[in-house]
Amino acid sequence: MSNSDTPKDGDFVHWIEEKSEALKFELGEKFPVPPTVLVSSSVHPETSGQKLEEVLLEHEAPTQDLLEELAALEEAPSLSDEELTEQALAAGGADNDPGTPE
Repeated sequence: MSNSDTPKDGDFVHWIEEKSEALKFELGEKFPVPPTVLVSSSVHPETSGQKLEEVLLEHEAPTQDLLEELAALEEAPSLSDEELTEQALAAGGADNDPGTPE
């Protein structure tokens, strides 16, 4: 037996999603997020250096310092395989232990 007031499959879910979005918007207007909370998640607010990930993934405008650093890296001479190997063996990796290079 079917009642004409019974919603079709998915209609109720759609209705709930619409109400949820409307409520989020309304709450966002009543309780705005302070600008200090909207800082990049990849760099702590006290950190002054900008990372390439922030520019590429978080759509930040590159700072002059970052552009200068990138230009310097492009102009730097290439390292030999021996120099790269030496750096890799000297680096401690995630655990900061040079005995277990990564």
